[in-house]
Amino acid sequence: MEFIENLVGHANDLLWSYILIIVLIGLGLYFTIRTGFVQFINFPEMLRVIFDKRTIDASGKKGTSSFQAFAISAASRVGTGNLAGVASAIAVGGPGAIFWMWVIALLGSASGFVESTLAQVYKVPDKHQYRGGPAYYMEKGLKSRVLGVVFAITITFTYGLVFNSVQSNTISLAFDGEFPITKTATAIILVVMTAAVIFGGLKSIANVSQVIVPVMAIIYLLAALYVVLTNLTIIPELFSLIFANAFGIKEVAGGGFGAAIMMGIKRGLFSNEAGMGSAPNAAATAEVSHPVKQGLIQALGVFFDTLLICSATGFIIITAGGYAGSDLDGIQLTQAAFSQHVGDWAGAFLAIAIFLFAYSSILGNYYYGESNIGYLHTNPVWLFIYRIAVLAMVAFGALASFNFVWALADLTMAIMALINLYAITKLYKIVHVVLKDYRDQRKAGKDPVFDRNILENTDGIEFWEPGQVKGKD
Repeated sequence: MEFIENLVGHANDLLWSYILIIVLIGLGLYFTIRTGFVQFINFPEMLRVIFDKRTIDASGKKGTSSFQAFAISAASRVGTGNLAGVASAIAVGGPGAIFWMWVIALLGSASGFVESTLAQVYKVPDKHQYRGGPAYYMEKGLKSRVLGVVFAITITFTYGLVFNSVQSNTISLAFDGEFPITKTATAIILVVMTAAVIFGGLKSIANVSQVIVPVMAIIYLLAALYVVLTNLTIIPELFSLIFANAFGIKEVAGGGFGAAIMMGIKRGLFSNEAGMGSAPNAAATAEVSHPVKQGLIQALGVFFDTLLICSATGFIIITAGGYAGSDLDGIQLTQAAFSQHVGDWAGAFLAIAIFLFAYSSILGNYYYGESNIGYLHTNPVWLFIYRIAVLAMVAFGALASFNFVWALADLTMAIMALINLYAITKLYKIVHVVLKDYRDQRKAGKDPVFDRNILENTDGIEFWEPGQVKGKD
């Protein structure tokens, strides 16, 4: 095990120190400029389309609503990264890590827009649902089945298995010391609850996610708002500390410039998933009249995750102090900070909150794997094996060490992101045409409806025939 941990550590140092940081920020800037700053200019449009009515195609097919697709991806985004991930970023990189989380969210939302728009363009009708995502646009857009298979295997392993072990690990740590329950008992409870939902299928996941995610996010944000209102006088000092540490002007916790950037981007990407290739799997399931609508909704999800929830956690931890050199791991540091602000009851409150956050993430993560299992093979036996493997990793994570599960997550996340970013960069010309079409229709006062024939080459696009979908009546 020690050999494997060392190998994972060296691979992470190579990928994150020399490759991922440059690629993520560079492509974030590239997509931001090429889309005409879509994540800023079209922000009001994001709020408008999220509650769009579900459209029905000519065959009567009905997918998930825009809001349900948003909730499925948010279920994966909003989880341990917002609480445990932010805590570990601050502990290692100092308060400046929060600034770099903001940067990767602001720029990365453009990458999120591009990947989710492509997922809609290349989505595939499947019985009474749709499937799609990076594996599909790699095969149909880039004409590379091999790359699609590699990505499908990578995301299934990363989300369905590794990331779910991170979620259960965080729940286990949060419960440790707060409730009279062993890690083994926690593992058993999580396995049973996860099995009950994942064997119910996508509709079950959508129904659970759209209830849990908004409720738990609102409760957590209200609690964070209380902390903010009781510490208003130190807000200027807080922002000063974040910006100073972000550029190495003032080193805290041994952080400095390099550690602040690396930890901010690592944990920011883990949390908001912008450009990683995960959210497009949920985006493809939505029934919308134009691909850009779902691209905008997923870009909004990046803002929701990082600028609101991650920032709230960062504020709580930084204002509490004591994060430098702390022996606490991840969520336990957040629990200690919250308790300092509002009292000892906060530890138990956060344990319950992280259970809801992480459990919903397990469901969202599971679906990403299911979607790609369907891409690889339609034999139901493989799906059954995958579900059993998911349950096994949920149990493993609850019992494993904090450092190992996060290091493994960093490695698989980096590989997955590099594959997807390569693909969406090659396919950006498609998004450019689709976005222009959407903006032109909106300027004309229409509810945009997409027709694949506006593209020079429609090869590989199985949906979006003329008249197949409609806008609002």
